[in-house]
Amino acid sequence: MTQKVRVRFAPSPTGPLHIGGVRTALFNYLFAKKHGGDFVLRIEDTDQNRFVEGAEQYIVDALEWCGIPFDEGIGKDGGFGPYRQSERKHLYRKYADELIEKGHAYYAFDTAEALDAHRKEHEAKGKTFIYNWHNRLKLTNSLSLSAEEVQAKLDAGEPYVIRFKSPQGETLHLQDIVRGDVEIDTNILDDKILFKSDGMPTYHLANIVDDHLMEITHVIRGEEWLPSLALHNLLYRSFGWEAPQFAHLPLILKPTGKGKLSKRDGAKFGFPVFPMEWHDDKEDQLYLGFKEEGYFDDALINFLAFLGWNPGTEQEIFSLEELIEAFELERINKAGARFDIDKMQWFNQQYMHHKSNEYLAKSFQALRPELNGIDIQYIEMVVGLVKERVSFVKELWDESHFFFVAPTEFDEKAQKKALKEGTDDILRKLIDIINSTEEYTVESLQTNIKGWITDNEIGFGKVMQPLRFALAGALSGPDLFTIMFMIGKQETIKRIEKVLGML
Repeated sequence: MTQKVRVRFAPSPTGPLHIGGVRTALFNYLFAKKHGGDFVLRIEDTDQNRFVEGAEQYIVDALEWCGIPFDEGIGKDGGFGPYRQSERKHLYRKYADELIEKGHAYYAFDTAEALDAHRKEHEAKGKTFIYNWHNRLKLTNSLSLSAEEVQAKLDAGEPYVIRFKSPQGETLHLQDIVRGDVEIDTNILDDKILFKSDGMPTYHLANIVDDHLMEITHVIRGEEWLPSLALHNLLYRSFGWEAPQFAHLPLILKPTGKGKLSKRDGAKFGFPVFPMEWHDDKEDQLYLGFKEEGYFDDALINFLAFLGWNPGTEQEIFSLEELIEAFELERINKAGARFDIDKMQWFNQQYMHHKSNEYLAKSFQALRPELNGIDIQYIEMVVGLVKERVSFVKELWDESHFFFVAPTEFDEKAQKKALKEGTDDILRKLIDIINSTEEYTVESLQTNIKGWITDNEIGFGKVMQPLRFALAGALSGPDLFTIMFMIGKQETIKRIEKVLGML
């Protein structure tokens, strides 16, 4: 590539950033960084009727949290701003007029009522109404009217839109990096509106103009934009501009594998489909976020990378740097990718196991007020003992609470299994052994207690189960002698005595 790679992520601020949008942003980011290029964030807010307060900031914050920050965009001017389309609307009319002058676009004065009547007339005949070469001369536009009639309507301030004049009788052969050769018959294309009656451009015109002016070299976007590929290429051709290369990403499918993943699926099944939580004021609905649910940002990125892409190897765990190195647009699949929340949890578990104890301890302490004032190094030691057992930081407490506070609730099944006839004698003897252990270490405790069990030919379960029950309130957990060492001699004896009181 001789020209510097420049890609853009161009969401609309109509609500929170869906996880599919994050994946699109990620693939753009990976491609840009792979080739030493720029990742641009552009806010496409031409549809002011659907604008949602706070959505733009949510997009910025979400990308930042995910660890895929943009190089250019709002607050990061790279010389191609402004980066909100609503602040660029003065540019678009000029290009719409240029298309009219070149004969590639025209004024259309049709009212909504007139167009609706045409649709119903076609439906009555079993046909579909398409505004294009079939009928544009029968409709009210600058192609069917005289120049004088058109000027009169313009002078009178009659509302109008500007439509693109789709060519007739052509077969377009367009290249897509993911899809390969895409063949389009121009006879089936409708004359899309480029400029609306409210003075704002449609997505189609603004998108093409902005991509050209911002020197975008590759357009990497969702599959839903594939039907627009022909129009966009025709617009580039009409302006006489070189088109960027296109890559259309596969859909992210529901967990069932059927249909596109939606925010309703997350609400229905209780898992996030947004990077951060979002409160929809209109619906008075709180949508879950991966961040607040305890997922790691880098685990989420790793998971998203595999939704539609594969490295061609057995490796699944990738750092961001490794993803950049391995990423190729040519390795993106055409078929939709099923959203599997169980797989996402698996990724989170893998990252949990590989996070440093220091990082996890600080996160754990911030999450649990009970840990305030406890030495962070002690928390780190505890985390190191139990992190292999959990997938989320929020699960650490259930696996480690007995390191910090004595059990107040005891598992009933465990109690029946652990506390039997003769258990009281065993627990009293354990107190004697612990008291007489001068060098209170894991090794000494293990040697003394196991030695006594062996010498007296007692079953290990008869001793270890009630001891673990006394210390942890359950029959599972990390090494028992490590627990005894960590909580200390006095606390160990105190907990055993409490269980003796239950017998």
